[in-house]
Amino acid sequence: MKLLLVEDEPRIGRFIAEGLEEIGHVVDIATDGEKGVALAASNPYDVIILDIMLPGAMDGFDVASDLRARDDSTPIVMLTARDSQSDIVRGLDAGADDYLTKPFEFLELAARVRALGRRRRSDGADVLRFGPIDLDRRSRTVRCAGDPVWLTPTEFRLLEVMMQSPDRPVERQELRRSIWGLDFDPRTRIVDVHVANLRGKLEAGGRPRIITTVRGVGFQLVEDDKE
Repeated sequence: MKLLLVEDEPRIGRFIAEGLEEIGHVVDIATDGEKGVALAASNPYDVIILDIMLPGAMDGFDVASDLRARDDSTPIVMLTARDSQSDIVRGLDAGADDYLTKPFEFLELAARVRALGRRRRSDGADVLRFGPIDLDRRSRTVRCAGDPVWLTPTEFRLLEVMMQSPDRPVERQELRRSIWGLDFDPRTRIVDVHVANLRGKLEAGGRPRIITTVRGVGFQLVEDDKE
């Protein structure tokens, strides 16, 4: 894959880039947010690895928000020493698809990058439909009640997985495996945060509830607002 690494610390940047290149990836490096945005705007990348604490006018939150405002849907993994719950939520809200804190194991980073870059498509129709939702796998677009809904790559994949099994609750662990390809710590709230963002977009403007939480299990699509 072709990857963009936005990291201002030379030692960490070299370590990550050399490790990823050794396993076959091509890595471009930007040392500040402005250069990262410029590279992303002029090159197609499979995954962006983005530090939060960057020099200059743009930090990682700004970079992610700017890219999403440009309709750049490249998967983003934030790699940072800031591990508070509020920072994680802020990063995901800005458009990140995953979040890994320093210090980290390189093999875990490589696995997360591989999972984010994987474009898995199961057999079946190119368009999935459930209630008011149409999900087009070819164009990777979603409409709800006829209105276009912009989703991040992770939100799109979460919805796709749930729409493949609309008649049953989808467990959090199944969602973690399907999206990230890893058995994450079950205590993490990353799935819940992404589902909450997805739910907010699908139900915006007074549209009825479409995703319900099944206590102790996971999430399920519903065709009305009954819990």
